[in-house]
This record gives sequence, C-alpha cells and structure tokens, in this order.
Amino acid sequence: MAAVSVQATELSPRLSGPPSPFPPPLPPQPRAATSGGRARAGPPAAAVGGGARRPLGAGASGARRGPARRLSGGTMAAGVELGFAAAAGPEGAWRLRSAYFPSKVGGRPAWLGEAGLPGPAALRCGRCQQPCAFLLQLYAPLPDRPDAFHRTLFVFACRGAACYRLPGPRGPLCVFRNQLPRRNDTYPEEPPPEEPPPGPAAAPPRRLRGGAALCRVCGCLGPRACGRCRRAAYCGPEHQALDWRRGHRRSCGQHAAGEYEILIEPEEPEFPADSSVDPDDEQGAADTSKDPKEQEELRATGSAGEAFQSLDEETLEAMAKHETEEDKIFQMFKERVAAEPEQIIRYCRGGEGPVWVSGENIPEEKDIPNCLCGAKRIFEFQIMPQLLNHLQVDSLGESIDWGTLVVYTCADNCGEGNEYLEEFIWKQDFSAGSI
Repeated sequence: MAAVSVQATELSPRLSGPPSPFPPPLPPQPRAATSGGRARAGPPAAAVGGGARRPLGAGASGARRGPARRLSGGTMAAGVELGFAAAAGPEGAWRLRSAYFPSKVGGRPAWLGEAGLPGPAALRCGRCQQPCAFLLQLYAPLPDRPDAFHRTLFVFACRGAACYRLPGPRGPLCVFRNQLPRRNDTYPEEPPPEEPPPGPAAAPPRRLRGGAALCRVCGCLGPRACGRCRRAAYCGPEHQALDWRRGHRRSCGQHAAGEYEILIEPEEPEFPADSSVDPDDEQGAADTSKDPKEQEELRATGSAGEAFQSLDEETLEAMAKHETEEDKIFQMFKERVAAEPEQIIRYCRGGEGPVWVSGENIPEEKDIPNCLCGAKRIFEFQIMPQLLNHLQVDSLGESIDWGTLVVYTCADNCGEGNEYLEEFIWKQDFSAGSI
C-alpha cells in the first residue's frame, strides 16, 4: 500500500474563511453501518466512585450517557484502538472546541491548558525553519493518574515537501503533550453536556481566556498583529504574509472551517482465534502451505529465471534475502490494516508496538531519547499513511509523504506545572520496492 502523496505547495482552502495551513480532510468513503461501535473520542467519562474514571465503553460501571468514547490511554496493553476521520459539519463543530476535549484533524488546535503553550520558535520545522502547521490532536487521559485526568497530544507538521525526503526523528514534525488534573482553573469538574449549546456555533477563539492572542492561520500563540486592522494576530511574518496573499483583506473576521473529528473503535481480529484448515481438505492444506506471496513468487520464478542468469550466486542470494524480508514486513502491514483500510490512527500506549511499513529505518532503543525527566519513552500511537488521503490536494510533483509516523511519550508521564512538553516522533517511509 503506497501512501497517497500531497502537493505541499498548494494548500488553498475549499471553504470560506482564511485557510488552515493543512487543508481539512475529505469526507470519508461510505461504510457499512457502524457495527464496530465507532464513537467519538471525547469528551471524558463522568466521574464514578469518588472521582475515579473509567474509559468510555467500559461497561455500565464506567460508561457515561451517550455514545461518546475516548481512548483508554492509561490502560497498558489494553488492546489496539483505531481512529477514523469523519466530517463533523457545521452542526457538529461545537464538539471540536476545547471545552469538549476533542480528538480531531485539521483546523486550529483546540488547546487543553492555557499555560505554557509552545511558542513560534518551538513550532518551527527542524529542517527549513518555517512554521509547522497543526496536523491533529488526540485526547488520551490516563484514568489512574489524577494529574492527567485531562490529557491531549498535539502533532504539528511542516508544509514543505523537501523536508520529508529524509526518514528518522523529528525533522518536519513535532509533538507536544499537555495534561491537567480534574480540578483546574480552566474547566469545570463535571463533564461537558452532550447536547450542543444554544445559539449559533461559536467560531474558534481568537484569544485564550487569559487574554493571549492566537494566530489567525494556525491557532498557536500570535504575538504579531495586522498593522491595518489590528484585530488579526499571527505567530510570525510567514503566516501573516500567507494570510494576506489568501485574502485577509476580503475575509477579515471570518474563521476557518472544515475541522474533522477522530472517531475511535477497538481493533477486532479479522479471523477467529480458533480458525483452522480442515485436515480433510487436502486442497485447503495445499493452498495454505505457502502464503500468497510465496505462491506468487513461485509462479514468477520461471519467467524471471533467465533475467537473473547473468548475476552471480552470492548477489542473487543477497537480493532474494532482502526482498523476502521486505516483502514479508510490507505484506504483514497490508494484512493488518485490510479489515479497516480507512484507519488513520493506531493507539496502544505501552502495549503492542507499531505496525511498520518497511524493514528499513525501524528505530532501535538507542534511537528513542529518554524524556527530559530521565524516564524512557514508550510507544503511544502511530499515524497511518491513510491520513494523506484526507488532505484536500492532489500530488503531481514533489509532495509531503510518509509511510507511518510513530509517537513515543514519557513512560512516567511527567509534567509539573501543566506546561506543554515536547515528546518524540519518528517518520518511517515506504521502501522503494513496496511503492
């Protein structure tokens, strides 16, 4: 499965109002009825039993009213949970505001805490030094941690295609973690209502409650102001110039639209655990003695043999070994996602590791730096290449691309003072043979 590339230089909006640097994803393809129990990733569960929380969908003892469901972030090895992009529409935009603890793609960040937001310098690309754009956020509280009653991870990405040429750590990507206790200065202790607020949907805020202005383009801190209207704020000259070219004079006062919600459901095995081939079925036994890839290779052997006669035996063996391993890993990736091909997130904090798209550029333990507190970082979630299909541009030339993006976070979930802490993200690309 090759990633669908995205032209990085054409990020024009399809909706009214100033654009988000990353366009909103396209509506998902029609699917069968939500038999998998797909539900919203937030808001948080109601308190039960002296303030303790349980993941939504955990049963009557821990479930709150309505279908909303969040990630079970604090349950180590609780099983893989999948995220899907779904258009909220104007009638559902209220769910994507900070007060409802959303998981979402596109638009502007729905910041959790208002203290210690990452500034423009922290959000610059590690390669071209241009501002990164908001990509997505996941609400993933830890039920067993009072200091992480609310917890969200924010991912930002550069819009420059050239910055994605090299695999590995950070580069054009960065991820931040923020958390709050249940009792805090920003949100009430009780969960938010599940019905939309009265009146028209509110626009994304231009300012934090404390008064700090937010960039009109990306929603990050905006210390600069438009010299003409003095109302539009920007994180830096790049986004001010971008917004001006895209019609700030005509659309001043309007707001970005097209945010998309991330829906969550548990991954279910494609086949029952006790499935097996009937021993009396000789044809079945013969067909399953080799996997489909091996059968295909056997069929191709005859026609390919002549082409390789000129290569020495040692070279042939090395090529065959590399191709077999690479094919096996990519085949495993395809089989794992085949049951839910629209998944954009795979989440399993501290449990099952990522599904790699290639045998190349898999990080070793030494490649993943410890947290600043000294604790190791553990796998929390990965962003799948299917997300690229949801960005509203086509690719004809050089483009943003990835095989998978893997996020590792502090195993101890440190964080005093409720500041935004940078975590670690690794980019793996598809191998040349699998595209």
